[in-house]
Amino acid sequence: MAGSGRRSARSRVRYSADGSQDDSISGGRPHMKQHRDIRKGYGTISLIGVDVKVVLAICFFAVFGILFLIRYLVRTPEEAGRPRVITPFPAPKLTELPQFQGEHKESMYWGTYRPHLYLGIRSRTPRSLLAGLMWIGVKDGRYSIRHICQDNDGLNSYGWISHNGRDFGHQKLVDQGMVLETSFLKSKNLGSGYGGDWAVRIVVQNPKSMQTEDITDAHVFFYLADEEGNALDLSRDSYDIHGNSLLASGSRMDIGNWQMHMKSKDDLEVHFSGFRTLHMHNLSDLVLDNLGEQAQKYGRIQLSDTTTSSPNVLVFQISARIPSKMDIVFLSGTMVKGSRVEERVSSLTGSSLTSQLQLKQREFDERFEKYFNLADKLDTESSIVGKAAIGNLLGGIGYFYGQSKISIPQTKSIQGPDKFVSYWPAELYTAVPSRSFFPRGFLWDEGFHQLLVWRWDFRICLDILGHWLDLMNIDGWIPREQILGAEALSKVPEEFVPQHPSNGNPPTLFLVLNDLVNGIKSSRFTADECNEILSFLEHAYVRLDAWFGWFNTTQSGKEKGSYFWHGRDSTTVRELNAKTLTSGLDDYPRASHPSEDERHVDLRCWMLLAADCMHSIAKLVNKEANSGKVYGETAELLSDFEIINQMHFDSTHGAYFDFGNHTEKVRLSWKEVIGGNNHATRELVREVLQMPELRLVPHIGYVSLFPFMGKIIPTDSWILDKQFDLISNKSTLWTDFGLRSLARTSTLYMKRNTEHDPPYWRGPIWMNMNYLILSALDYYSKDGPYRDRAEVIYNDLRGNLIRNVVRNYRETGFLWEQYDQKQGKGKGCRPFTGWTSLILLVMSESYGSN
Repeated sequence: MAGSGRRSARSRVRYSADGSQDDSISGGRPHMKQHRDIRKGYGTISLIGVDVKVVLAICFFAVFGILFLIRYLVRTPEEAGRPRVITPFPAPKLTELPQFQGEHKESMYWGTYRPHLYLGIRSRTPRSLLAGLMWIGVKDGRYSIRHICQDNDGLNSYGWISHNGRDFGHQKLVDQGMVLETSFLKSKNLGSGYGGDWAVRIVVQNPKSMQTEDITDAHVFFYLADEEGNALDLSRDSYDIHGNSLLASGSRMDIGNWQMHMKSKDDLEVHFSGFRTLHMHNLSDLVLDNLGEQAQKYGRIQLSDTTTSSPNVLVFQISARIPSKMDIVFLSGTMVKGSRVEERVSSLTGSSLTSQLQLKQREFDERFEKYFNLADKLDTESSIVGKAAIGNLLGGIGYFYGQSKISIPQTKSIQGPDKFVSYWPAELYTAVPSRSFFPRGFLWDEGFHQLLVWRWDFRICLDILGHWLDLMNIDGWIPREQILGAEALSKVPEEFVPQHPSNGNPPTLFLVLNDLVNGIKSSRFTADECNEILSFLEHAYVRLDAWFGWFNTTQSGKEKGSYFWHGRDSTTVRELNAKTLTSGLDDYPRASHPSEDERHVDLRCWMLLAADCMHSIAKLVNKEANSGKVYGETAELLSDFEIINQMHFDSTHGAYFDFGNHTEKVRLSWKEVIGGNNHATRELVREVLQMPELRLVPHIGYVSLFPFMGKIIPTDSWILDKQFDLISNKSTLWTDFGLRSLARTSTLYMKRNTEHDPPYWRGPIWMNMNYLILSALDYYSKDGPYRDRAEVIYNDLRGNLIRNVVRNYRETGFLWEQYDQKQGKGKGCRPFTGWTSLILLVMSESYGSN
């Protein structure tokens, strides 16, 4: 069967809920005596009933426990001097496989790998030469600078509407009375240095539909900055680009000598400023300060035409009347004999650049139709949204380098004021959920992202998977949120940065791996492509095995074959229901009183997916004789329909539930709290009106559907019909815009979790879960007595999702993080072309192995 869970940092972003909220909770549901009987029955079966499977289960967990203990105890001398949690996994890096070297690595060197900027270019190297775009915008009569994607800039819309993930992208940004279109193109020509050359075309114009007075002048800033601190050379003291196109030059070890040129047929005025800094996340502040000084002295918006000694940042201001167009070219290897500088500049500017961009656009459109085939299924408007979904997802792929902060208890070997240690320096090439709010790597999101990426370019997908798996430590743990480097850190409050080594995230990368395995089985790939994928899987197996082992050891429950998400706060008195960030479903209702007695049905289903996928991979890469056989037995155990029903099913509701120490009689009440200065304040504090007891947790929602999404329910089971009842009933999950995350009948439906935490997974519609539900509906529509009902629900749900997303995109220009279950309006952050881009797979009816 991938927010961060939603994400430590993600959960800090709060959005107002529609309408007034009632913080009180009505009386709880009757206690479930029936489940207590079931639990007793399961205990009996554990002893005398399902003998073979239980024996296999005990053996399996014993084997993994021993392997995990060995992995913990056996350490090399090199490892002995550092905390275990920051010791890398002892296996060759996947990113160093031959298939990711040579031509592939060089072809991927440059890219729009700074997704947090409206336009940012860098190389896939730790300390890169950076390029970026800024401009002066006007809002409410005030000038401000645009650089970092942020919602309070108030752009009408922005995003890559075409991007192939490699060497081409086209983006449109609508900023009040001005429209900027940016195009990116990479080229490897005779004479180019390592990584080749690239060009950016910037077109500035007025929107056709503006009702107010148009902006007549544009001030655009384009810069280069060297993270290594190498000095950049200005070509001259003043600029007339019609006489000489050279703006700047320099030299680096990786690409040799380089030059940046600009050409335009328009009347442009160019000014500049040079700075020296290693704080690249503050570049816009340097520009603002310089402009402010000039405005104060001379009353004009103009850079100072000065530079510090040995600047490693050069900013060029291009001022022009609207409309205007400019081409900026970066050339590598310019001092090599035969570098053909003038020819290369000419080939990447003017009519030649226009022709190449048009060709790339046609190739993008043809590839889009080939892989997603929407022309015969949907209208043109839907295709536009689909292209924006894949374009902005690929254009949002970033490259990051830095060290994660790992929260760790104080021990004899780790003492001091800091309660964290630094992970090893690492790189990450990954898609991001949102360029404005979450421009960094999130583990469980990435599995969903790659469901699209592998269909577009499986080599990019494998490259990204390799980077994520290389972040694994010796215990098989991967930090779930990656905040690498100063630019990424600048977007996250300090308290949300440390990662906790006891906490996991849904292993959604197995969704993608499962698709790839099934693609090989169904002959989707050529022989050469199959060999590449198989080589990757063979080398990745040891890391995937360790990852599964980490989950199986650290997240296991008291009952054999049960699991629960660790990391819930059992001491909180300010949350209505302690969040389960690790599950990815943040405030989705779990047991009211966190404990080790919990059993989480969603995690059990994720573990089934992982075990089944590992079994398939083992057979493909000839590991069946070893752990592959164990994975097959584990998948059989976890998919046992009788056992999962005994542990999680409630026949009265026809639904699957978590199990734990729970009471429904919990509410938030205003209380006077005495602070440290003896000053009384009023706070919302949790009040428990009835003692909890071990029981099923009676909240119907996405978690209840995980056995359905995992296709565990037999096609002829009456329980399947019950799932259709839950899905199609407007009193529970059904809306005209998609399936809501929590049923209207739940006591926590749309309830705030704290004074400052509006409902997040307690009603709104999320695309990732709707996609998995559609996949299951598609599967069940092909066989069994309920296939006709499944098909009807599938068609209605698919139509509702597509219509609502397309309507919102037409009205707002964005894909959204979630959608309101009452009116279908986009909610949360924007643009959110992370897993919301799965709408394209919904449009194309692409569901992997179904």
